[in-house]
Amino acid sequence: MRLSRPFFAIALCVPLLASAGTPFREAGDGVPDFVHFNGMTGELLFPEMMGSGAAFLDYDNDGDLDIYLVQGHLLGEGRRLDQAPVPPHHPLPLVDRLYRNDSKDGVLRFSDVTTASGIKASGYGMGVATGDIDNDGFVDLYLSNFGPNQLWRNRGDGSFEDVTAAWGADDPRWSVSAAFVDLDADGWLDLYIGNYVDFDIRNPKRCHNLTSARDYCGPQAFAPQPDRLLRNRGGKGFDNISERAGIDKPLGGALGVVAADFNNDGRTDIYVANDGKPNQMWLNQGDGRLVDEALLAGVGVNRDGMSEASMGVAAGDLDGDGDEDLFMTHLIRETNTLYLNDGQGWFEERTAESGLALPSVPFTGFGTGFVDFDNDGRLDILSVNGGVTLYEPMQADDGPSPLGRSNQLFRNLGGARFADVTPQDPSFQRQEVSRGTAFGDVDNDGDTDVLVSNNNGPARLLLNTGNENGWLGVRLLDGKRNAIGARLALTPGPDGSALYRRVHTDGSYASASDPRVLFGLGERPAAAYELKVTWPGGQRESFQGLAPGRYHTLRKGEGKAAK
Repeated sequence: MRLSRPFFAIALCVPLLASAGTPFREAGDGVPDFVHFNGMTGELLFPEMMGSGAAFLDYDNDGDLDIYLVQGHLLGEGRRLDQAPVPPHHPLPLVDRLYRNDSKDGVLRFSDVTTASGIKASGYGMGVATGDIDNDGFVDLYLSNFGPNQLWRNRGDGSFEDVTAAWGADDPRWSVSAAFVDLDADGWLDLYIGNYVDFDIRNPKRCHNLTSARDYCGPQAFAPQPDRLLRNRGGKGFDNISERAGIDKPLGGALGVVAADFNNDGRTDIYVANDGKPNQMWLNQGDGRLVDEALLAGVGVNRDGMSEASMGVAAGDLDGDGDEDLFMTHLIRETNTLYLNDGQGWFEERTAESGLALPSVPFTGFGTGFVDFDNDGRLDILSVNGGVTLYEPMQADDGPSPLGRSNQLFRNLGGARFADVTPQDPSFQRQEVSRGTAFGDVDNDGDTDVLVSNNNGPARLLLNTGNENGWLGVRLLDGKRNAIGARLALTPGPDGSALYRRVHTDGSYASASDPRVLFGLGERPAAAYELKVTWPGGQRESFQGLAPGRYHTLRKGEGKAAK
């Protein structure tokens, strides 16, 4: 399938157009004024090539998605900007950027509101997580850094305040991905922080590749750092319960974090993708403890018993059987990995059988997610790619970016089979160093768009256009906040069975996505639908008579009791 050329630049505010048969179009050259800067000076410092993430969020509650992009810097004390090339036309200072969605009358428009928001994110940024920490109905931000992290509370008036110290939310280690999750089902979002390795900028190691040339070090050159789990004290701050939960040991360098109920016991669990070490599946025991059952469940290593360089991770119902499957991206010459859930938390690796193995071998993948790009009711897979070492095949052909790679789109054919349908449009064929990926309906037209952050390059906003299949969108509220962790079953699906989804913003790599749930309904949508919701804590409700072709806001307690 072929995409037509890019049709507008965000900064120019050109009207949105439609074109049938094309899955994505690039929204110009990226978000206005934003180019990621990694501070590369030729010293091959490990953090340079790991950032960074991005987020879709509705920070002002006006019904459309805004954008947050994470920035890097020069590494080391006393370094000046004239020691490394700053991206052309980039506004200084180098800080994370918040862009407000000011779209109107079919024109997509973003405004840089970083200064007005009060956010001063000047650390060496890695990732961003979104969640409402105080249940006031406004989404807050947690920023993971190479160095101290930050928690920014949304005041609800367009501005944010730094509450890192007041909430006990700091972590001075190298954090990459984090996830907001209500682990104890008390109605308040807790926070899981994935920490990477112990890299000391004051004494960096020298590493070499197979040709004996200097190259970036890998995680095996450094000791892993323990993750951190913070429990929400009813909107009054966090308690560090890492030791009590059992996660306070340095088990692996965490890059991807996703939360879901993997064994269908009604409690939310956490899956951690580690770089080169066995992954963890932390099963929630319901008493504050988490127990790692990854190896027993079949998701700690691949089918050959080998650990892989897990970067991005996604969880969702890929095969339509009502449970949470897992997919993660890996290093070049490894395959990406697909694990299918049997419904009780036992997984089988089906990477080769699914058709996902061979196409991923030449790529190093980072951000990933399940997205029904054609609204046929089946979740497809997007993987964004970019190298991490200079010794890569075809390095000489990559021009100025030896780490650059193209991105990939895999269509779900049903029966846990996938086909590589990567478009030939330049937005997918560019050789860039893609890292974070966020998913959401940025133009509210009923299909999922994609935000890609590129290391040392411009962000890319890919609009999903020309989709003629039916859809139904849902925003679930538990009180004032998004009901993170709620599970949904919509009937009838395109084949008459249910479509299963969950409310979340986590997953991918160092990024946060739209908490709204979008159901693809296929070519012949029904006149009305029933949605059964299992809220965090186990309460079940049914919402009936939902019309397709629009978003519905549904609140806990307003549906009918359901079994």
